[in-house]
Amino acid sequence: MNTKCDFLVIGGGVIGVNLAIQAKRRFPDAEVTVLEKEDDCGLHASGRNSGVLHAGFYYTADSLKARLTRDGNRQMTEYCEERGLGINRCGKLVIARNDAELPVLDELLSRARHNGVELYEVSEQEAREIEPLARFHQRALFSPATATVDPRAVMKEFVADAGRAGVRIMNGAQYLGYKHNLVRTTQGSIAAGYVINAAGLYADRIARDFGFAEHYRILPFKGLYLYANEGTVPLRTNIYPVPDLRNPFLGVHHTITLDGHSKIGPTAIPAFWREHYNGFGNFRLGEFMEVMAREADLFIRNDFGFRKLAWDELRKSYRPCIVDLAAELVTGLRHEYYRKWGAPGIRAQLLDTRTRKLEMDFRMEGDDRSFHVLNAVSPAFTCARPFSEYTLQQIENTLG
Repeated sequence: MNTKCDFLVIGGGVIGVNLAIQAKRRFPDAEVTVLEKEDDCGLHASGRNSGVLHAGFYYTADSLKARLTRDGNRQMTEYCEERGLGINRCGKLVIARNDAELPVLDELLSRARHNGVELYEVSEQEAREIEPLARFHQRALFSPATATVDPRAVMKEFVADAGRAGVRIMNGAQYLGYKHNLVRTTQGSIAAGYVINAAGLYADRIARDFGFAEHYRILPFKGLYLYANEGTVPLRTNIYPVPDLRNPFLGVHHTITLDGHSKIGPTAIPAFWREHYNGFGNFRLGEFMEVMAREADLFIRNDFGFRKLAWDELRKSYRPCIVDLAAELVTGLRHEYYRKWGAPGIRAQLLDTRTRKLEMDFRMEGDDRSFHVLNAVSPAFTCARPFSEYTLQQIENTLG
């Protein structure tokens, strides 16, 4: 089967579907198609993420993440309320655990002011009123805009929006390659006027078919959450530690789900291939060799402290270890409160091979025939709508 379309979006995650919606809105007469290799959209990172709507105070003021997270939090909150989708507006405490972490609270407050994000320093008494079980060292911050949703329910609504807008979604159609202006798939070739690559874990590989991502490679990190037994950890708000601002991971924290249950995590364990969820599922020898070689090189050279990062994250997959870390933030936790691991997710984290560092911000490359979303990790779910508006504006400028 050979087909034609004006815009072909590769990847049916939250970013890809919203990019397709925006393309249809900006070019109403255009034929817009989404290519998704799975039988449904959002089965990878978009449906496996924490469900947290971030507020936008972690990021430097000059970053895309800062602006798009702030706007995305507001837009996603309004979207969920307008569509009758559940949202738990429980907020977030960020807690210092020792003297060394206190200056980071000041930095987060400064970033929040620069980014126009609501964030408050709270006293010990105020923190106790917000969350009686929280434990901290001297100071804490409170983010009232942070909330949690059901990512799968939100994703389902976005797919419905795409259908109503006239976007065609090809499920079960895997990208195979690009040659002679044709995108080859498992359902035939597609003659696409413009290709938008939002393929997540495979975005760098697809981008290289179009001459991009020369200095970038995806590193997969496995994220696991451990769920509390019902009724054992009755928290009122999300509780996060002070982050290490040198890397994009936020550390083990307590998340309150849409239905009020508590979970701890996530891990950020270096995965051995791109879709390394469980056992040998989705195993590909070539991917395994490529990823392992790159991770071994990072480990030997210890770029960005990878050696310690890898060891610390592997330890978190041991249940008593991750519970002990979570207990630094909440009083009265016991190992027996946590028995059930949730479904794993994979973070498609971009590595710059020139600087040998993880990319902290969103990264895109493109020209007048294709555009490639190379790094759209957390908080991409929060940012999906304004991110897509921004990206389509860049594409429209390129097309003239």
